[in-house]
Amino acid sequence: MLVFYALEDRAHWFVLLFAVACLMSSIYGFLQGAWPFGAVEGVWTLVALRRWTNLKSTASSPAPPSPASA
Repeated sequence: MLVFYALEDRAHWFVLLFAVACLMSSIYGFLQGAWPFGAVEGVWTLVALRRWTNLKSTASSPAPPSPASA
């Protein structure tokens, strides 16, 4: 999880991988009975997924046309 967080600036896929790691940590937290940890990691999963969708839509939108130099 920490590696994906450190590499988030390189590609939007690392943000998605961070979200998956948070989700897995959340599931683990709930399964072992540490529900506060599971809840916090669940929130981080939602935050990371929202960041990923924003970054993905920004990366896929075309660049605005540059003005023609005359």
